[in-house]
Amino acid sequence: MQEVERSRPVLEPIDRMSEIIFGLLMALTFTGTMSASVAGGERVPSVLMAALGCNIAWGIVDAVMFVLATVVERARHNSFVTSVRTLPMGEAQQVFLENLPAEARRVMDDKEVIRFLTRLREQPAQPARRLIGTNDLKAAFLIFILVVLSTLPPSLPFLFIDDLHRAMRISNGVALVMLFLIGAKLGNYVGGRAWPIAFAMASIGAVLVAITIALGG
Repeated sequence: MQEVERSRPVLEPIDRMSEIIFGLLMALTFTGTMSASVAGGERVPSVLMAALGCNIAWGIVDAVMFVLATVVERARHNSFVTSVRTLPMGEAQQVFLENLPAEARRVMDDKEVIRFLTRLREQPAQPARRLIGTNDLKAAFLIFILVVLSTLPPSLPFLFIDDLHRAMRISNGVALVMLFLIGAKLGNYVGGRAWPIAFAMASIGAVLVAITIALGG
């Protein structure tokens, strides 16, 4: 079992793609604020740096929330295992059933649950899972990196193009293309057709761009 855990990736592919999508959507929202900021007298580079700083902050928040969610889930798992092993059989049975998916509850009767819990209690108790480990911290750091790096390609037009609105449209185009590509990859990963998810991701981004333009961005 330990060998299997060591060979697992720090982040699953679905998690990596989700963080990139999050970063791209963040990029689309913060570039939409630049028009109003520059109109108020701010320079494009200074506003861009502020926006990137905001996304770095969100990367930190996302990484911290991942760690907190991991700790809560592990603590819940440890509590569940302790409960089904130590509570009276009737209470343990109730706790076990409450944590089963509805589909599993429908096909398991009381005798099967009791047999399972009896076999479980007969096994030697395993050490409780650590609430946080090195791989979890690596995953949190990778989340931060993915969120921040995914905003860089849409930000590059602002570094090389002086015309704000032209830079915004090119930036939006870069973000939409990236959303389309990552959506296609996501579709392949889940085993379905790539194009519907690719177009769905791009459509979400396009809606954000449309809202930005409608609000004067």
